[in-house]
Amino acid sequence: TDTISVDNCYEGGTTRDDIKDTFYDDDDNTRRYACGYVTNNRRGSYLTMLSGPGLMFGVINIIGNFGTVFVDQSYWQSAIAAKPAAAHKGYMLGGMVWFTIPFALATACGLAATALQLPLDQDEAGSGLVPPAVATHIYGTKGALMIAVMLFMAIVSTGSAESIAVSSIAAYDIYRTYFNPQATGRDIIRVSRYVIVIFGGCMGVLAVILNMIGLNLGWVYLFMGIMIGSAVIPLWNMMTWSDASANGAILAAFTGQVLAVVTWLVAAVVQSGHITVASLGTNEAMLAGNLVAICSSGVIHYVHSKIYPQHYDWKSMGEIKLLDDDQSGLSEEDLDPKLLEEAKAWIARVGWGFTILIVVIWPVLSTPAGVFTKDYFSFWVFIAIMWGLIASGVIIFLPLIESGSQILMVLDGLLGTKFHDSFFPPVAEVEITEIKHLVVEEPADDDKKAEKKKGDSTDDDQV
Repeated sequence: TDTISVDNCYEGGTTRDDIKDTFYDDDDNTRRYACGYVTNNRRGSYLTMLSGPGLMFGVINIIGNFGTVFVDQSYWQSAIAAKPAAAHKGYMLGGMVWFTIPFALATACGLAATALQLPLDQDEAGSGLVPPAVATHIYGTKGALMIAVMLFMAIVSTGSAESIAVSSIAAYDIYRTYFNPQATGRDIIRVSRYVIVIFGGCMGVLAVILNMIGLNLGWVYLFMGIMIGSAVIPLWNMMTWSDASANGAILAAFTGQVLAVVTWLVAAVVQSGHITVASLGTNEAMLAGNLVAICSSGVIHYVHSKIYPQHYDWKSMGEIKLLDDDQSGLSEEDLDPKLLEEAKAWIARVGWGFTILIVVIWPVLSTPAGVFTKDYFSFWVFIAIMWGLIASGVIIFLPLIESGSQILMVLDGLLGTKFHDSFFPPVAEVEITEIKHLVVEEPADDDKKAEKKKGDSTDDDQV
């Protein structure tokens, strides 16, 4: 929890055009600790949206995260498994809640580490150690425990989702499709378990290898768009464009990836004169590779699909053979194509609107402020805090509200109470109550004759 004093910062700071640079020189004259002026930021300030490095990182971040969403099987599985009437709204709500992480948590911890002058060097910051350092400095051991719990829950949930996603691909799309078309549910579960163990071990080995060769979390985060960004536009076209070519999508994804890697290497050589981990990790080299990945694949797929259109009619999507066709919890309305079209229109309208608001309008409206004043930054902090509080309330209480009926049923079974009937009246009682308010129509003449004949027959039986 030691800090670097302001005097040491300015006494030891490097000089660039008579302005203090962003790094404080350590005893061995290496630029290690963030301090003072930020190159290519408005007036060298951290509190501004006019930032060259920030703009480059933003573009890289968008391309990389497009890739993680489009290529990640766990997102597809969640969308397919979710109720059609709720999936699109759930994903939109999840995205707004997730925005708390880069907006509130990252901003608070990043600025706090700089303001407190915590002795974090570039490698430590790139490895994601800023939040635990800030939490430990402010809260001590309690802060470290809070961060540890948060990371444990995040890693376990994402690791579980990825393991299940990969095992599903291996079991359904590889094993059942090519090796055992008559596989039963028991066979699928057995293969899935094997794959989960193997994939988990591979993840651990890969993490150790990356750490040994000096690739930290920040480096890998910037690099992922180069490797998977080329699949984004082909996948988008395959979902929304009937003429999109399947062969063209495969060709575009792999060709775009190769072009991105070549561009990335060339950019590093042009900028630094050599290829090292550091030169490959610069914003400029990463940006070049990411842009080529997503743009080149889109052009290749578009041209190929225009030359060789597939004319897909989407019918085979509804003819996919399911191993267990379990539609419990779904009504006919949930499977109505009209409902799905309405959901598509809603997510297009709200999704594009929210994207333009966050990516374009918000930054543009913040640029006239230049370097934030104290009052402007206070308002920014207020929005971040409110966003975080509302997001916390949503993820804590909304599941309880949506599952309230099932929770009360479990409590009634355990405690012998009647809470469920008090808050959720049985459907039969509701129907009876509604029936009482209906107007009883007079039966038709034929119905009256039938009732009279039935009555006479009953009288004869009684006699």
